Amino acid sequence: MAEQNKIRIIIADDHPIFRSGLKQTIEEDESIEILAVAENGEKALEKIEELNPDIALLDIDMPKMTGLQVLKNLKEKKSKTKVVFLTVFSSEDIFDESMELGVNGFVLKDCAVDDIIDCINKVAEDNYYISPSISNFLLSRREKIKKFEKQNPSLNDLTKTELIILKMISEGKTSKEIAHELFISNKTVENHRSNINAKLKLKGPNSLIKFAFENKSLL
Repeated sequence: MAEQNKIRIIIADDHPIFRSGLKQTIEEDESIEILAVAENGEKALEKIEELNPDIALLDIDMPKMTGLQVLKNLKEKKSKTKVVFLTVFSSEDIFDESMELGVNGFVLKDCAVDDIIDCINKVAEDNYYISPSISNFLLSRREKIKKFEKQNPSLNDLTKTELIILKMISEGKTSKEIAHELFISNKTVENHRSNINAKLKLKGPNSLIKFAFENKSLL
């Protein structure tokens, strides 16, 4: 396969034996090129920014920076690199947080050798990949979102911009930070916040922040 058509990836994991085994498995597929390997989150971020891979395979629990911290940093910088998390944790809370941050794939390490090539190919084609053994987490998340939307029908009355601002509030961003990121004035953000409060029938000075924080993973 021509070099320019290969799927370009980096691998980041602090366990040398797992890292080596994963690398060996991936290298058997000629359609994938490993650009770099990193042993911690800080080095992974550095390599992603330097090499702009198509996909980064990141252990969630790494020293210096976790996979979650690396992904959050990439999203803030609007990186085009897709991220797949590798983890030993089959925790629904971690899964929900990963999905909330916009991860493209979620692979359990116990299944990595069997799942990783399929995952890389699907993510490269702009699809999402979840290890089959935890697909129930995805169904559970969908059910929670449906229930949340049913309990809060007025969310459908929010404009696209208002939904974006509500999500940003849930991430702990101030009106000033929101204004800066959306290239609008502070006053415009405050007007949007007032409109969101009115549409969702939220009352009190901190009710919007409370609502956003409590429902962060569902927004």
